[in-house]
Amino acid sequence: MNTATSNPKTQYLLGAGLDVLHFESREWLDTIGFWKDEIRFFSDLLKKKEASEKNNSEYESMLKNLDKIHTDLFNDLRESIVEHEQLLSKIELREKGLSDNNYREKHRHLLSRMNTFTNDFKSFKRIVFDYAKGL
Repeated sequence: MNTATSNPKTQYLLGAGLDVLHFESREWLDTIGFWKDEIRFFSDLLKKKEASEKNNSEYESMLKNLDKIHTDLFNDLRESIVEHEQLLSKIELREKGLSDNNYREKHRHLLSRMNTFTNDFKSFKRIVFDYAKGL
């Protein structure tokens, strides 16, 4: 039998009121801010070892990943969440042609992106920690 496992929290939240979804979006923005702080910490940690690790491909790979994570994902994800919040504002102002179903669908998509990124970021942090332990 092929059954998909769904997160009951996800299903509950997507059926919740728009104020609950708004609160979750604000939490995402706080999380992204925290991740940015973590990235700065990792970057500082790795740069301290830069002189002694000049031709280390593992080190270079980590720095490239730091740049990609910071530039592409944080900024894009943050912009998407801000746009999502702006859509909620338009819905609350009862702009024509908008419904809370549109907002919920976009929220589900953002939730999926946040979950994927959270898992990827955890893996990246494990790599950085393992690397730092070996220094």
